[in-house]
Amino acid sequence: SGVISMFFFKLEVKPFHEGPPLQYFVAYPHQYEFIVDEPIRCLKESPFLVLMVPVTPHNREARDIIRNTWGKETTVLGQESPVFLKVLQESQTHHDILQSDFLDSYNNLTIKTMVMFEWLSTHCSNTSYAMKIDSDMFLNVQNLIDMLLKAPKHLYMTGMMARGAPVLRDHTSKWFLPYSAFPESTYPPYALGMGYVFSLDLPKKILEASPHVKAVYIEDVYVGLCMRHAGLTLTDPPHGGLFRTTEPYLKIVQNHKLAPPSVVSV
Repeated sequence: SGVISMFFFKLEVKPFHEGPPLQYFVAYPHQYEFIVDEPIRCLKESPFLVLMVPVTPHNREARDIIRNTWGKETTVLGQESPVFLKVLQESQTHHDILQSDFLDSYNNLTIKTMVMFEWLSTHCSNTSYAMKIDSDMFLNVQNLIDMLLKAPKHLYMTGMMARGAPVLRDHTSKWFLPYSAFPESTYPPYALGMGYVFSLDLPKKILEASPHVKAVYIEDVYVGLCMRHAGLTLTDPPHGGLFRTTEPYLKIVQNHKLAPPSVVSV
């Protein structure tokens, strides 16, 4: 029970330098620090569900759209250079931003996700579930809560599942991995990174596995690799349409790449 709190998970600031970067791997584990934080909000409110939304620093529009649409159903949490000063001011207004000290880039999404798990693991001991959801998604919060009230409470993750997904060897693909980086022909099961929900005992298990699994830049695949190392399985949603785009809005949990959510009537 308790309130439903929403966090915008914003991570960026300065590049992390430690030797030459490797093209298909990222610098994790590493001791990253939060430079904008909400250290007591989760413990103070003991929310049932925390929503983590990766957003780049300059994308104030996406954050405000969510705050004014599906984010309004929750207690909103959320974020130096000119951009940093604006983000800091935004954080002081909304108290819904986290920011960490690594370069915010597509290839660092794995770092962003793992730091998200770190924060949840250390700050939300009284929380039941969290969801990582991209900023271009529509979220039906009520359907999500209804699903979670009937969901397993321990070692649980669900979303749109990828099972037996082939490793892409085409050099032109955005998700290319060479044999030298990952020799297997298919990935273990994983939840697509656009949006997945999990119980709050799971981040600790994933973090414990992470030193044993070299961090590839494809963040949802890496979470799946850590799950496999830890001997954990993913759970299919109660029905396939919950995390897909083909169902009517009243039946789904999430939908991808909508027009601005303010025009969506649910």
